[in-house]
Amino acid sequence: MRKLIYYVAVSIDGYIADRAGGFDAFLVEGDHASVVFGEYADALPAHVHAALTIVPPKTRFDTVIMGWNTLIPALDAGITSPYPHLRQVVASRHPRDVDPAIVLTDDPLGTVRELKREEGLDIWLCGGGQLAGALMPEIDHIVLKRNPIVFGSGIPLFGDATTEPRSYALARTRSFESGVVVEEYASRGRA
Repeated sequence: MRKLIYYVAVSIDGYIADRAGGFDAFLVEGDHASVVFGEYADALPAHVHAALTIVPPKTRFDTVIMGWNTLIPALDAGITSPYPHLRQVVASRHPRDVDPAIVLTDDPLGTVRELKREEGLDIWLCGGGQLAGALMPEIDHIVLKRNPIVFGSGIPLFGDATTEPRSYALARTRSFESGVVVEEYASRGRA
């Protein structure tokens, strides 16, 4: 069965973006890039693949789900389909005019449950925090790229989740000279 993997950059204090929604403070370069550009290359947007002249390996993910606010920076940059190599699902409470390659859902939990029943590679939960909180019952793995920065406030990793607590087992931790720590957790189910 396919898994939902929340793969995201986060600050030491648990924020995926600052108060304004910015994430420029997260480290892009450094020795942790071997994980980002190697193991998780499917999670790179098309314009990054093009700039690096690499082809998405299509070995880890075949679907991405994200919240509307996560898509906005791409739209603001004129990128209407940031992950054309993946099936793109965007959670939105309102109808939107989007690229035909993007599927909108107003029921992200139901959509993820349907996707998990299909054959294929894993599903990448790209963000944001509110969506992650809503999808917590279906998150099988969490992969955090914990950056050596403290925001103090911002967008929390799981928004203001009101779901039942979930228990996760630490599966792997890797520290890099850049200061980034990649933490991997596997779901144990309800706490």
